[in-house]
Amino acid sequence: METKYIIGDATQPIGEGPKLIVHICNDVGAWGRGFVLALSNRWPMAEQRYRAWHAGKEGRPFALGEVQIVQVASALWVANLIGQQGIRTIEGVPPVRYLAIREGLRKVALAAERLGASVHMPRIGCGLAGGKWEVVAKIIEEELVARGIPTAVYDLAPPVR
Repeated sequence: METKYIIGDATQPIGEGPKLIVHICNDVGAWGRGFVLALSNRWPMAEQRYRAWHAGKEGRPFALGEVQIVQVASALWVANLIGQQGIRTIEGVPPVRYLAIREGLRKVALAAERLGASVHMPRIGCGLAGGKWEVVAKIIEEELVARGIPTAVYDLAPPVR
């Protein structure tokens, strides 16, 4: 098994059966730029639950490496994975935290197995978080694909000129 790369929108996952959409969140409760805007437009519940979690209303830690699974439709969930420390590059260090992404994807793998779900995502950790795709792709391979979890990564189609 290998990661499937798809030209399309990760908020419209392709395929049969239950699906789990994964994205990276920060550890300061900020939600308002990047992929989260598309999530909020389709499923406001993903943002509402993230904000409640940050406010301490979920009864579990809001910290790097943690994951919140939010059901947004029948057989469809969003995984809010905290894999970004802060929201800005500081002294040349981007906010992405690879160890937190690894830890979070281990939790996502357990959730996907429990739900019988395939996993879908944009190139997590590589937009606003500033990560390198070759590093994140290796983590995805090790934590999801190697465990036999069908995994798809979506790239939006380039604009027509």
